[in-house]
This record gives sequence, C-alpha cells and structure tokens, in this order.
Amino acid sequence: MFFDDLAEIENIGQMSGCAIFLVPNSVEVKVKNALTVQPEERASISIDQMREVVSSLATKQLETRFVVVRPADLLSDAAENMILKNLEEPSENVHYLLVTEQPHKLLPTIRSRASFYVWRGSVPAFDKVNASEKTKQLAKELMGAKPYELVEKAENLAKKKDGARANALEILAAAIEMSYKTYFLTGKKTFLKKAEKLITAYDSIAAGGHIKLHLVADLL
Repeated sequence: MFFDDLAEIENIGQMSGCAIFLVPNSVEVKVKNALTVQPEERASISIDQMREVVSSLATKQLETRFVVVRPADLLSDAAENMILKNLEEPSENVHYLLVTEQPHKLLPTIRSRASFYVWRGSVPAFDKVNASEKTKQLAKELMGAKPYELVEKAENLAKKKDGARANALEILAAAIEMSYKTYFLTGKKTFLKKAEKLITAYDSIAAGGHIKLHLVADLL
C-alpha cells in the first residue's frame, strides 16, 4: 500500500502490531511517544537493544506506544526473532514500525507478519500511476520482457513521434508501482530488483538520457 504524507505513519502504524515502511534513510520520520531503536557502535541492531526495549514495555501499556526501528534492515536475525516472539503475544497498545529502504533484507517471517507501506516520495513520478489501460498493459509487457525482447520494445517506445519521453516515463512509473505491489504481495525479491532497475531507467530518461539506450541497458 502507498501513502503520501510522512505524518500519516503514526496513524497507519496503529492499525497493526507491526508495519514496514519503505522510506529512504535520508528522510526524517517523526513519531510521537516512540521508543527509537538504531544501530549503536556495531553495524547491526542487536538483540540486547531489543531486549531493553521489550523490558521497558513489560508492564501493561495504557496508552499507545510505538517502537520505531530504523534502519530496520540492520536488525540482527536474533533481534528480528525477538520482535516476532512479541508479535505472537501482542500488546494491544504497542506497535512496531520498521522503517527501511531495503525491506527485502528483513526476514521472510517478519515480512509475512507485517503490513507493508511505500512512501510515494521514495519512488519517482507516483503522481502518474493512475494510468490508462493501454499504459498499464505496456508496463506489464516491459516488466515481463525477456532480454531479447527489450530492444524491440525500447525501439517502439523511442520512435513515438509525439511525447516519446513523457510516454516512456509514464509507462515506467506504472511498471515501478506494479513491481512494488507484486513484491509486497508475494515477497519475491525478483520484483524488488525489477523495481530498482525501472527506477534507474526512469531517473536516467527523466534527466534527458537516450530513451532506447536506457530502457535496454538499465533493464537488463
């Protein structure tokens, strides 16, 4: 699912015991009444850090509390498993918010238990996702194109007489959203990798790059 305003994270987080938010690490996220867990001296978030948080929440919570873990992809496996254990016996008023730009690095067991949300500002041109059926079909074809099919599809998009660049960007934007949605539904990393390649192609073409060249080179 997608959201537009970072201020929505707090309200969204209250809807489930654990939610994963795809937000770039460079973007500030503010959540009131939150315990924040971040890497300390080590390169990962340790189980000891999570134990400390869990211990502080051991008493029954009468008010809503958030545990913001960021970047969540730096959680150690043991720390993630501790979160899972707490999700099995959830506290009604405690909500885990896992903020990361690399959700595929989280354990599959975490991803399967959490709700997923993508901040539209983390992906280019999401204001154009309300595409026509034709655009959606072309986006699907671009997503599923085999390497030997990319050249022909790129040529067809590049040779469009009017608005070739805008048309290519609209199709790429739709393909990006489809890739993320499919990843969140299936958990298959291939769709996340596909989204990353599509974003690279989008950025290059939006910056004035050669349409055919980037559609082929960036999507291979």
